[in-house]
Amino acid sequence: MKVTNMKTVIRKYSGKGAAELINLLEQRATEVQSLIGSVRGLVSYSLVRTDGGGFTVTVCEDQAGIDESIQKAKDWIAKNGSHLGVAAPEVSEGSVVFHVTK
Repeated sequence: MKVTNMKTVIRKYSGKGAAELINLLEQRATEVQSLIGSVRGLVSYSLVRTDGGGFTVTVCEDQAGIDESIQKAKDWIAKNGSHLGVAAPEVSEGSVVFHVTK
């Protein structure tokens, strides 16, 4: 199935404070899920832990949803995680070629 409209953003957190930020996101999962779940056109959201921090993967129906999710994530981290000193994430955006769900 070819999908032409959906967009994806990956936000990768590494370095100082990254592991602590992932821990904070996990501890506040209900709040984060509610926040991201309110993004218009959200298809899916995942928080992934890595050895040095982690990353999130957000899939939305369109670019407006991606832009909204980026702003909500940035605002939430500024409000709740600024004390961790984590650097801005490495951000990768793109168009979904196809999307498989089970």
